[in-house]
Amino acid sequence: MSCAGPAGVVQETTPAQAPAGRKLLRLEVRNAETPIEKKPPWIKTRARMGPEYTALTELVQDQDLHTVCQSAGCPNIYECWEDREATFLIGGDQCTRRCDFCQIDTGKPALLDRLEPGRVAASVRQMGLRYATVTGVCRDDLEDEGIWLYAETVRQIHAVNPGVGVEMLAPDFTGHKHLLDELFSTRPEVFAHNVETVPRIFRRIRPGFRFERSLDVLRWSREAELVTKSNLILGMGETDAEVLETLQELHDAGCDLITITQYLRPSPRHHPVERWVEPAAFADFAEAATEIGFAGVMSGPLVRSSYRAGTLYRQALAARGTGHTASILAGMGAGAAAPVSAPGITNGGRAA
Repeated sequence: MSCAGPAGVVQETTPAQAPAGRKLLRLEVRNAETPIEKKPPWIKTRARMGPEYTALTELVQDQDLHTVCQSAGCPNIYECWEDREATFLIGGDQCTRRCDFCQIDTGKPALLDRLEPGRVAASVRQMGLRYATVTGVCRDDLEDEGIWLYAETVRQIHAVNPGVGVEMLAPDFTGHKHLLDELFSTRPEVFAHNVETVPRIFRRIRPGFRFERSLDVLRWSREAELVTKSNLILGMGETDAEVLETLQELHDAGCDLITITQYLRPSPRHHPVERWVEPAAFADFAEAATEIGFAGVMSGPLVRSSYRAGTLYRQALAARGTGHTASILAGMGAGAAAPVSAPGITNGGRAA
């Protein structure tokens, strides 16, 4: 089946399929009425397979290790693995909430795997990583909403891998501060919580979350003296003015690091792409975020929230001028923090 897209271009439609065990939601049926959008020419990556990437690929295959980088087909895997950075997903592959942009399925999660933190820590060691990002699904089915799993994973990685940086990309745990305090106490190098979109369309895109609650989570993590981070996805119906306003709100809440990304639709049942933001506009947002006061900014069409995460963290440490910066950088096998380029964006801020 096909239909005419923008400027008369014929676009193929793919029938939407529900995840195993449930029917399509009415919203998903409506989403599927819009064909998958044709990507603009700047949505592309170049495969640069350096020695570190090649070595990690062979190790992952030999040891049967699992990373989000591979399972999600991340376009930036070549660069991150060359830096010995990788991302792990914990808590299973079924989320108890549904966001209209997210490719993780919504359903009833499996029983909690209490051995998972140890396996993730062992994988970090086997892969010889310098920086590990950990993210996971919402587990509203559990009394503690999965906080033990998140906290124990940080503890295990630190115990097994001294000197390795850990970035924890966490849900909001329904705004229960006593749960979040347990995670804060594990002292991840970066605590990340992504708002993803602007307030006006937030509840439509993320009905299981609340924008103000997410700001509270970031505020509490900053009060706990953690380096804080968030992400904005563009192309889901926001305006440029709303992006700038949201950046200011995030900074006011204590957010140190920000990534700004282009929405890429995972399947026909997900929210349609409402605009393709050009590389020059991403550069403008990066400049605006820097002027607002963020310690580290990554903005580009192919940026993802964990892209070059260790490098962005080092920038935040340098900006803060903390007394233990040198020892942490040495433990991560890095020198002084240097500016980093986003995919499709040069350090000077214009399209590559």
